[in-house]
Amino acid sequence: MPVFAYEGRAANGEAKKGSIEAADLEAAKSRLRLMKINPTEVKPKGGIEINLGPLTAMMKPKVTIKDLVVFTRQFATMIDSGLPLIQCLTILSEQSENPTLREQLTSIKEQVESGTTFAEALKKFPQTFDELFRNLVAAGEIGGILDTILNRLAQFMEKNQALQRKVKGAMTYPVIVFAVGGLVTLVLLLKVVPTFEKMFADMGSALPAPTQFVVNLSYFVQGNWYIILGILGGIWYGLKAFYATPKGHLALDAFFLKIPVLGDTIRKVAVARFCRTLGTMISSGVPILDGLEICAKTAGNVVIENAVMGARTAISEGRTIAEPITEAGVFPPMVCQMIAVGESTGALDVMLNKIADFYDEEVDQAIEALTGMMEPLIMLFLGIVVGGFVIAMYMPIFSMAQAVG
Repeated sequence: MPVFAYEGRAANGEAKKGSIEAADLEAAKSRLRLMKINPTEVKPKGGIEINLGPLTAMMKPKVTIKDLVVFTRQFATMIDSGLPLIQCLTILSEQSENPTLREQLTSIKEQVESGTTFAEALKKFPQTFDELFRNLVAAGEIGGILDTILNRLAQFMEKNQALQRKVKGAMTYPVIVFAVGGLVTLVLLLKVVPTFEKMFADMGSALPAPTQFVVNLSYFVQGNWYIILGILGGIWYGLKAFYATPKGHLALDAFFLKIPVLGDTIRKVAVARFCRTLGTMISSGVPILDGLEICAKTAGNVVIENAVMGARTAISEGRTIAEPITEAGVFPPMVCQMIAVGESTGALDVMLNKIADFYDEEVDQAIEALTGMMEPLIMLFLGIVVGGFVIAMYMPIFSMAQAVG
């Protein structure tokens, strides 16, 4: 373990100087503060302190959802078994296979040892422990049900991960096919068509219109490929810049919701995520206004986010959740009706989880419908582009054969 030289002052003002072992510079400073020493200078012993923080952060492996789920499950089991919080964090930090998570847990343990609450210590690592995680942990600490909360969190993350995996899996196939189709088209234009064009030039006869079009397109791509790349890059950059603005973000998200089949799938994914998140937070004791604010941020679509924030404002004014959500016209009528029933019966969290389970199945069906619709479109695209090139290239050969006959 690295050794750091330090200078600082103790609580009584006495100057302190020495060395300390720690995983990194921040860990060394944390250990010194635990020793009641306020560090004024900390640097690697025998060398100059070099700030490699950004580079080191880039090289470290990220904490995946799988890592977080395993940690949460193990943590819940240990807490339920009666182990003290510090001992749980010590064991988990030593057993973690992910070095990034191991360092983070070590730092969190040191903060908890110094008197910080577990939920507050998690705030130092927002990339790993998001606002939802931190709020649920805070509710569990306050209510004395941290093990129950952690089990709910693990279950929530597993179901949310399964939902994301379904959506990504549905998008992977068409992206790969279109990418391969585009690559094949480029190879035809840049390599195959010029070869055929030389052969046609030796014939000395006029080319059919489709063949001439393909030959001209090949010449254009070969002579202006940098302009084409610049235009495509400009369009991509322009869309990203437009999407980064509030108006652009809202306009494009609203457009996505209106696309046939795809928009319905996006809506169902957002409904499942919203209901699952809010149901988990309400059942864990998080105030509903805080829960709605977090749900809005994780909606993934500005139109739905605005609807949820509108509901939050309405609730703060004394209205129910179902009324403003129904008025927004974003959520399906069945969802609004079930939320209203859950509010009237006092079982809103149970109803929200039932809606989430139902819409998980709806997402499966919507993805199947989307995939089924895209497959013939992809085949049509490949048939028109690749097949059209092949036919255009062979038309002069067919004409010559007929002339010879």
